Amino acid sequence: MKRCIGAAVVMAAIFAVAEAQAQSAAQIAAMESKFAAADKDGDGKLTPEEAKAGMPRVSANFAKIDKGDKGFVTLEDIKDAMTAMAGK
Repeated sequence: MKRCIGAAVVMAAIFAVAEAQAQSAAQIAAMESKFAAADKDGDGKLTPEEAKAGMPRVSANFAKIDKGDKGFVTLEDIKDAMTAMAGK
């Protein structure tokens, strides 16, 4: 009986992790889509103006995301910022 309960707990944990990964993948896909729509000139970079018009959360945190103070953020910059926030 204890083995059955233990196996059930393990299976529940596996399903929870799989669901979280699927949600993360969906969130990343949605963010990539929003980035592409906001990147009006298609150069792979968002200026503060592009971010303000298409990605308000990025715009609100632009200075934090733009680590090199380059005046633009890339998709990788945004993903790095998301990872850093998730680790807090």
